[in-house]
Amino acid sequence: MTIQPTRCSNAALRRATRSVGQLYDEALSPCGLRTTQYGLLATIRSLGTPTMGELAEAMVMDLSGLGHTLKPLARDGYVDVVADPRDRRARRIALTEAGAAKLAEATPLWRDAQTRFEAAFGAERAGLLRDLLHALALPDFRDAFEGRERASPLP
Repeated sequence: MTIQPTRCSNAALRRATRSVGQLYDEALSPCGLRTTQYGLLATIRSLGTPTMGELAEAMVMDLSGLGHTLKPLARDGYVDVVADPRDRRARRIALTEAGAAKLAEATPLWRDAQTRFEAAFGAERAGLLRDLLHALALPDFRDAFEGRERASPLP
C-alpha cells in the first residue's frame, strides 16, 4: 500500500514519530527499555534531580502523563521520587544507581539506532530535522501558534 503525504502537519508528525519510535524501541529492546523511558532517564541524568514540574516541562509532557511514564521506572528501581528538602510539597526525581547502570546499558543501543537513522536519512538532513523539531517544542512556537506576542522571532 502506498501512503500519500498529508497536508496536516500534526498527522505527518505523529505518523513519523510512531514510525521512528518503533525503530528505536526495537533497537532498545535488548535492554528492556522503551524509547520514552530511555529519554526520561537521560533527561533526569542531565537535569540532576528535577522537580516533577521541571521534568514535565523539559519533556513537554503533562504531569499525569509524566507520572504514568515514571511508574514502571520507579517500580524497577531506576528512579526515586523524593520530597524536595526545601519544599516538602514538591517532589523531585532522582536517578538511582540501578537507573544509571540501565542508562549505561541502553546508551550503546541508542547510539547504534542514532547512527543507523543518520545513515538512512543523511547526517545533514537528520541535523536539520532535529533543529526544526526543537524549534517546534519551544514555548515561542506555542506562543506564535496561539497568537501571543513573542520577545523575538522564531529561529
